[in-house]
Amino acid sequence: MHDSASEYKLNQAPDDGVSAVKFGPNTSQFLLVSSWDESVRLYDIQANSMRTKYKHDGAVLDCCFVDQTHTYSGGLDNTLKAFDINTSTETVVGHHEAPIKCTEFCPDVNVVVSGSWDQTVKLWDPRAPCSAGSFSQPDKVYTMAVTGDKLVVGTAGRKVLVWDLRNMGYVQQRRDSSLKFQTRCIRTFPSGQGYVLSSIEGRVAVEYLDPSPEVQKKKYAFKCHRLKVDGIEQIYPVNAIAFHSGHNTFASGGSDGFVNIWDGFNKKRLCQFHRYPTSISSLAFSHDGSVLAISSSFMFEQGEQENTHDDEIYIRKVTDQETKPK
Repeated sequence: MHDSASEYKLNQAPDDGVSAVKFGPNTSQFLLVSSWDESVRLYDIQANSMRTKYKHDGAVLDCCFVDQTHTYSGGLDNTLKAFDINTSTETVVGHHEAPIKCTEFCPDVNVVVSGSWDQTVKLWDPRAPCSAGSFSQPDKVYTMAVTGDKLVVGTAGRKVLVWDLRNMGYVQQRRDSSLKFQTRCIRTFPSGQGYVLSSIEGRVAVEYLDPSPEVQKKKYAFKCHRLKVDGIEQIYPVNAIAFHSGHNTFASGGSDGFVNIWDGFNKKRLCQFHRYPTSISSLAFSHDGSVLAISSSFMFEQGEQENTHDDEIYIRKVTDQETKPK
């Protein structure tokens, strides 16, 4: 089993599925967690304690830090909330017409982005806080990521859109996912060169933003999160991707309960951790890449069935051996 020195469970984990884990900027100490139990929690992972929590009127599907003391979150109540950690006060910033699936902060442009099943992305000025525009997407927003001033949006219907957050007047690039099945997660390379996209069908694609043919030749996809059971291959959704900011390598988490670390440029798997009790729903590296937060949450992939596993968040110390390109 796992080496307890390198990994531990967070105390006071959420009571229902964990939708997102996000580390604060410039810290390996504070972890923000949104959950289907209608709440957002802030943990001090070094003390292994919950610092504070606040509620929504429905399951919370995503959350993000804007700076060390302010967070944003959204979910099934269609409401974007801001929370001030120092004063424990919350503000309703605005609404979508359907659930908010994603919230991201773009430091380069100082803007909060929310993506919704109402087929829009909205920008919010965190200084006010107020709306800075609504931009229609081709379908429900499933996943989003920012890199520099670029916003990459993955929607239903396997569409991928690249937007420039400084000029939202038009879409910079429209693409189809290079994977045949529904998009589950998109995360961008810290270097800004491209993004990694995962699907519900045990595959990951490594994509580049530069549209020139020479660069586009480098893109590729690979199979992962598959297990042979009695000679039959079982294929699992790849729910989560997280980049290591220092090494440009990434972790993937699947409904097979495994976490893998990949070197995307050299097309290599660097390592695989032990199997977790149930599906991996979210992953996040700390700012300095020393720690990986792993949420193990039953995701009802086969419809309503009995969940026999508690929702857990594991904090794992990672080494260069595991995360650095060989």
